[in-house]
Amino acid sequence: MIFSNTPRPETVRSLKDIKLKPFWLDDPAQPVRAPSLEGRTEADLTVIGAGYTGLWTALLAKQAEPGREVVLVEMETAGGQASGRNGGFIAASLTHSFQNGLNRWPRELSRMIEMGHRNLEGIEQAIRQFDIDCDYIRSGELNVALEPHEIEELKEEQEISSSFGEGMTFYDREQVRAIVNSPTYLAGCFNPANGMVNPAKLAWGLRRACLEAGVRLYEGTKAGRLKPGKNSIHIWTPGGKVETRKLALATNAFPPLLNRLSHYILPVYDYALMTEPLTESQRDSIGWRGREGLSDSANQFHYYQITKDGRILWGGYDAIYYWNNAIGPHLENRPQTFSRLAEHFFQTFPQLEGLHFTHAWGGVIDTCSRYTAFWGTAMGGKVAYSLGYTGLGVGAARFGAQVMLDLLDRRKTERTALKMVRSKPVPFPPEPLRSMVINFTRWSLARSDQRQGRRNLWLKLLDALGLGFDS
Repeated sequence: MIFSNTPRPETVRSLKDIKLKPFWLDDPAQPVRAPSLEGRTEADLTVIGAGYTGLWTALLAKQAEPGREVVLVEMETAGGQASGRNGGFIAASLTHSFQNGLNRWPRELSRMIEMGHRNLEGIEQAIRQFDIDCDYIRSGELNVALEPHEIEELKEEQEISSSFGEGMTFYDREQVRAIVNSPTYLAGCFNPANGMVNPAKLAWGLRRACLEAGVRLYEGTKAGRLKPGKNSIHIWTPGGKVETRKLALATNAFPPLLNRLSHYILPVYDYALMTEPLTESQRDSIGWRGREGLSDSANQFHYYQITKDGRILWGGYDAIYYWNNAIGPHLENRPQTFSRLAEHFFQTFPQLEGLHFTHAWGGVIDTCSRYTAFWGTAMGGKVAYSLGYTGLGVGAARFGAQVMLDLLDRRKTERTALKMVRSKPVPFPPEPLRSMVINFTRWSLARSDQRQGRRNLWLKLLDALGLGFDS
């Protein structure tokens, strides 16, 4: 389906009273900020960044070795960035999608699928163990076809993935519309191995588990210069200093403390809307009685879920890179994208005309050229990092944390043996070439959507180089 990007007056009215704040974070249950670091402290392990990757790293380190002194340093508040702003999809995939994994690591894919399923089970176990109230449900995810050529692509993915141990189910037009009723749907492919969650509550639950395990958390503390010592790493902050034996970097899209990593990471802004709760008649009109996550199959795609209290989160489509890796709160409000998203929402669900949106927000994603996380070490193995999740870190971050701990403890495991872990993505070029390449690629992907999936010479070249995008 080719969406119209011109908002109608009804669409403009639906955004009239929005609050420019992430819905998940607009919650009185948000924890009180922990104190900032003042003075000097020591640790066996310091983790910088208290999003999912950092929280899992600190918690798993303490669980494995309760006597280990673990310090967690966060520039703002735990879960306040990507971890508390996303769509709430917990995917079993470690490779961003089945097709992305097949394109890059076909020989290891069966093993990575198995490891991804075990990783999701580990998240579920932690939610139960620490009694984390985060509206989690193993609901599965439905990927829908909006254009005829996407139907065959979904069929092919379902057939190929089954030979690798995935349990996807293909649905025709009538079957998919019996689950969620949109006139735009032509077919769908259901993956039962994914879940839905309130992402901020999950982050806050992990934060609480860290504190109860004895992790020392310092929020409102920006880590600055790193300096290696003989047997430690020195980390300077505005109010103090940490001397640590080992260091894990979980900084997501924000400027990494190792300069060379900036060549691999691209900060991309993603935007989302949240509706008011649907009435019973509105819910009946779309027939969406489960809490399946949904996404469409285009290059510029939408993702959406229905919350426990009957709201619809609607995000995606625009993925905006700002010149020279720009990051800042001023980039989280993009009215033209909010209007576009709202218009696409009502084209997908015309029966919900008159529904209003309550929240609109943006957040920054750490993208890399292979669209899935990468790892490495520095400073003689005393520093490890995990970056590049490209929007699928809610589930994969726990795996990323485990890999970092393996690397820091110099353990050879089934995780560290993976080619995905041992290799790096292709670095991005510097500006101004970086912006030129990204913007031309975005234009090419949009044009492919308009031309029934036909890829131009530039996209074919990226495919041949192993850099092709698969959402």
